[in-house]
Amino acid sequence: MTERPLQPAILDYGAGNLTSVANACAYLGHPARITRDPAAIAAAPRVIFPGQGAAGPAMAHLRAAGLDTALRAALAAGRPVLGICIAHQLIFEHSAENGGTTCLGLLPGTVARFDFPRAPAAGAARLKVPHMGWNAVHPTRAHPLFAGLRAGREAYFVHSYYPEPADEAVVLARSEYGGHEFVSAVARDNLVAVQFHPEKSGQAGLVMLSNFLTWEP
Repeated sequence: MTERPLQPAILDYGAGNLTSVANACAYLGHPARITRDPAAIAAAPRVIFPGQGAAGPAMAHLRAAGLDTALRAALAAGRPVLGICIAHQLIFEHSAENGGTTCLGLLPGTVARFDFPRAPAAGAARLKVPHMGWNAVHPTRAHPLFAGLRAGREAYFVHSYYPEPADEAVVLARSEYGGHEFVSAVARDNLVAVQFHPEKSGQAGLVMLSNFLTWEP
């Protein structure tokens, strides 16, 4: 009897937005398994680390379920890992959210909140936080995630915080909101993460997901 190949794993740590990621993967011909089983995460051929919500509760759920250890095991085994939205922040060392949250520390750096004046200059629009909507993504270097996409393609964002990497070498793309440039994607070895939601970013997002699902770092 032929064994079924292992499916990509979508890490379920109670942070939401899992079904839309799974639906996008299925549409691309790569059905993925939503799981909170650490053994399944550690053994999966690739892992998608999605999520919405706040850093403090997200890290508490990850640790309580042993999913932080499973994620480290998958990375150590050389398996491709894609972080989405809050996961893009949780892979760093510390977030300012929830009064300060110790994160996974997979990459050096911290996470800051957008800080705009409550009273903008005369004639200037008041910038809302969270930053929500479509925005251009400008890669800073070549990477398989962006293969087939022109620089400046727009993606869909919903976030109040953004990472500030300590190592410029991990920066993969930047975006801009209200005159403030921020890091919108990072990558190192078999880990890549994006601040936007590829599963909600139309055709460009599907190209990125397809690139990840076939990526062999």
